[in-house]
Amino acid sequence: MDFYGFYTGKIFDAYEFLGAHPDKDGTTFRTFAPAASRITVIGEFNDWQEWELNKTYDGNFWECYAKGAKPGMMYKYRIYRQDGSCVEHCDPYGFGMELRPAFASIIRDLSHYKFKDSKWMQKRSVCKDKPLNIYELHFGSFKKPSEKADDWYTYVEMIDILIPYLKKNDYNYIEIMPLSEHPCDESWGYQNTGFFSPTARYGTAEELMKFIDACHKNDIGIIMDFVPVHFAVDHYALSDYDGTALYEYPHQDVGVSEWGSCNFMHSRGEVRSFLQSAANYWLSVYHVDGIRMDAISRIIYWQGEPARGVNNNAVDFIREMNRGLKTMHPTAMLSAEDSTSFEGVTKPVDQGGLGFDYKWDMGWMNDTLDYFRTAPEYRSRDYHKLTFSMMYYYNDDFLLPLSHDEVVHGKATIAQKMYGEYEEKFPQARAFYMYMYAHPGKKLNFMGNEIGQLREWDEKREQDWDILKYPIHDTFHHFMQELNHLYLTTPALSAKDYENAGFQWLDCHQEERCIYAFERTDGKDRIVAVFNFSDENQEGYDLPITDAKELEVILASDDVTFGGSKKYTKKKVKVTDGKAVLDLSAYSAVYFGI
Repeated sequence: MDFYGFYTGKIFDAYEFLGAHPDKDGTTFRTFAPAASRITVIGEFNDWQEWELNKTYDGNFWECYAKGAKPGMMYKYRIYRQDGSCVEHCDPYGFGMELRPAFASIIRDLSHYKFKDSKWMQKRSVCKDKPLNIYELHFGSFKKPSEKADDWYTYVEMIDILIPYLKKNDYNYIEIMPLSEHPCDESWGYQNTGFFSPTARYGTAEELMKFIDACHKNDIGIIMDFVPVHFAVDHYALSDYDGTALYEYPHQDVGVSEWGSCNFMHSRGEVRSFLQSAANYWLSVYHVDGIRMDAISRIIYWQGEPARGVNNNAVDFIREMNRGLKTMHPTAMLSAEDSTSFEGVTKPVDQGGLGFDYKWDMGWMNDTLDYFRTAPEYRSRDYHKLTFSMMYYYNDDFLLPLSHDEVVHGKATIAQKMYGEYEEKFPQARAFYMYMYAHPGKKLNFMGNEIGQLREWDEKREQDWDILKYPIHDTFHHFMQELNHLYLTTPALSAKDYENAGFQWLDCHQEERCIYAFERTDGKDRIVAVFNFSDENQEGYDLPITDAKELEVILASDDVTFGGSKKYTKKKVKVTDGKAVLDLSAYSAVYFGI
């Protein structure tokens, strides 16, 4: 390992030196603990008796070779502090861990599995000029073997459960909520204890590799949620690792996050090397196709509050990490969950940006959902909530997210957010999704959104698949399948997402009628999207359109096929004197091809 690089926060491969590394006769254990007075390793290979680690290099690293320590065996470090007290810890760089509440690390041989995805890896891209339709999921609650909260399908079992569903529903990427080990189910993986350990809830490291390989074989990319801001407070993990604040801030005012977890101290080179190595580890060892970084506002500003000022050390860290990751993995996606107006989030680092490929458009999400919560009589007042996004859209490369955060903690699900009673929600939800999929920007939907689920997500329960027996949900699901397929197969909806030439308003001043119209193009084909978000039919609407003789209906949210009220027996509409006269159903959307 490059020790100078480790201390200065420049390396991305610390996991190749630190951690537990087996060979044919035993395992080498190494850990970084400058303030420890003594360290021993206990495990299955020595009947949990203490074997000494010896200081190595500059005395801040500890090492021993344990003969007979084989992959699959458990171990812990006993770290003796300067006051003589002892705390048992899992390995910060451990490649496997026990299921909570146990916390022993597990020796893993990461070289055993051989990926067969070279074809996928060679053609992989960040999809800037391609459709990117992401299905976000919590691995343990997509489907469950039983109603028991802690009964889950394994990584391997999910191959035959999840992949066919993704293909049938035309999602080409999945984003998985953190799979790194975590002690509390309710944290959903966002408070980690094992940054290099795939959670034991669903199986082993090799089984996760098989799952990812199978996804790639089926042309499905994998984005992994990654948490570079904070970590769990559990005594056996990173907190006070060597008896001092080795990974976290020593001061409570900045050392504790709003979630009660420990904030990483990004000014320390050792911490930077740890986090950079963890991100690179998932991309390199597991062939993950992208990293979605959580809570980036807490990186940019102290405690996420602009009034406290920019955390320059943390911003420098994220820039240099992204620069290094893109150098090593140019086709891997780096996306930021960021609600701030900080400039240059998706600009390259060499242009002064943070170096992300995508930024979540939280403004679009909030404004749009607020609009659809609003009673129709007030939508004229709020009309420009739906035009505002294009005022700032080209400042960054945005992704449109309807994530897990929008369907929990009393917020209601996406379908439930729609104004009105049960049956009134579904035509609005169909029109809403057509607006989302025509709007520039890549797409992300959390599991359950596509079936119109009305119960908030609960990590202990699988999705309410039984609601598909009801026609209103079944037809909504069918509609979403059609919309997804159209999005994946229509370049006009994605090829020029980040170019001015790919989008133009046709009409955004129908405040009283709540009608909107815009055009998407890839330079060859044109798609016209027209929306009526009022609760009244709008007849005789003059759509301004140039360079066209007729429009052809491609998809209509109010088609009877999807539970709507209209039969589209005539698919073509004439354009005369630069306009097409349309009759629009209440709460509807129509895509036309030219």
